[in-house]
Amino acid sequence: MLQRPSSPPHAISSPFCMGLEQPRSPLPNFGFSYNRTFSASETSSFLGTKMINKTLFFTYLYLFAYILLSSGVILYNKWVLSPKYFNFPLPITLTMIHMGFSGAVAFFLVRVFKVVSPVKMTFEIYATCVIPISAFFASSLWFGNTAYLHISVAFIQMLKALMPVATFLVAVICGTDKARCDVFFNMLLVSVGVVISSYGEIHFNVVGTVYQVTGIFAEALRLVLTQVLLQKKGLSLNPITSLYYIAPCSFVFLFVPWYLLEQPVMEVSQIQFNFWIFFSNALCALALNFSIFLVIGRTGAVTIRVAGVLKDWILIALSTVIFPESAITWLNIIGYAIALCGVVMYNYIKVRDVRASQSPAEIIPDRMTKDWKFEKRSFDFYVPDNVSNDGGSGGGNGSLSDMNIDEEAPLISSSRVSHIGRMQLANHATGK
Repeated sequence: MLQRPSSPPHAISSPFCMGLEQPRSPLPNFGFSYNRTFSASETSSFLGTKMINKTLFFTYLYLFAYILLSSGVILYNKWVLSPKYFNFPLPITLTMIHMGFSGAVAFFLVRVFKVVSPVKMTFEIYATCVIPISAFFASSLWFGNTAYLHISVAFIQMLKALMPVATFLVAVICGTDKARCDVFFNMLLVSVGVVISSYGEIHFNVVGTVYQVTGIFAEALRLVLTQVLLQKKGLSLNPITSLYYIAPCSFVFLFVPWYLLEQPVMEVSQIQFNFWIFFSNALCALALNFSIFLVIGRTGAVTIRVAGVLKDWILIALSTVIFPESAITWLNIIGYAIALCGVVMYNYIKVRDVRASQSPAEIIPDRMTKDWKFEKRSFDFYVPDNVSNDGGSGGGNGSLSDMNIDEEAPLISSSRVSHIGRMQLANHATGK
């Protein structure tokens, strides 16, 4: 009588022998386990690595989209406004198109599709907070866009290195920040670099420079007002609700200078209007707002700043290729490099201050919670309460005001604005 083998049977994997069993052959074991089971720690490590790789992929994707859109919008605006190219020398009109389009899209997202809910906005808050902030917001966009008519994109980017200087000075004057020797040295270094860069500018134009610097200080005033007024009311706005409230009000403010300065020009001169040109331009500006929101949710202040510096150099190089008349000199480059050294040192000081104010036990769980919540809602364009109250920072080590963000970026209030100096929010001219 046949006896069953002593070794346990196993099913044959061949499709011709499905369901049959045969004895396990005494194969030598070379150190491999045929039925290996992973431990809980190994499984957790594998899943964690996979999640990190996915997070890094989306982080770099959003950073690439931010750099591409930010540079594209600036170059697009220059091309539209320049008399040598599309020849639409009406910067206020272009800004009003941006504000009108953004406000309309925000209205549909809030009221029709209900992607986000509107905040509790009273007439008092709107009159005392939204209106003055919208006025400076509209002014910064108006002056910044007008500068494109007189000076090159490369020189405008070099002048924008003054943004932290203007913000720091306004904050000290308004009493929301304290004067410090180390920060003052950095601001002095930035100013010297900008002066050297301006001295080396081939096509230096006083009118264009005054417009750009005025727009920078108007933006600095808006930042300080955002901190002083909105935070006192405890109001927090995400990108959609900020456009919902700010864009229409800015549109109304721009109507007055448009009616006095540009409306008579449009009546007497033949200005070409191409619907698809302006629609795509406004769409790019709106997409930039959302890309900024996605980048903020994925990264921290350091990453944003590095991306901003990288974008500036890329933009300067591209502008000299696309617009040959905007040539740069070695004195431009040296001056801008000196200014960037001051900006980088300032960034380091502010990030160090924020990290010193937080304990490790506070930073690590907070970052994990924010990453998880942002992963769940990254495409909802919604900021969780604990994120928005913390300034929308994705890193736990900085706030929105401490980041390098474009000027049509949403007005998101920050609880750390006065502590970290309201660094160069709106530094890269989406609408300019």
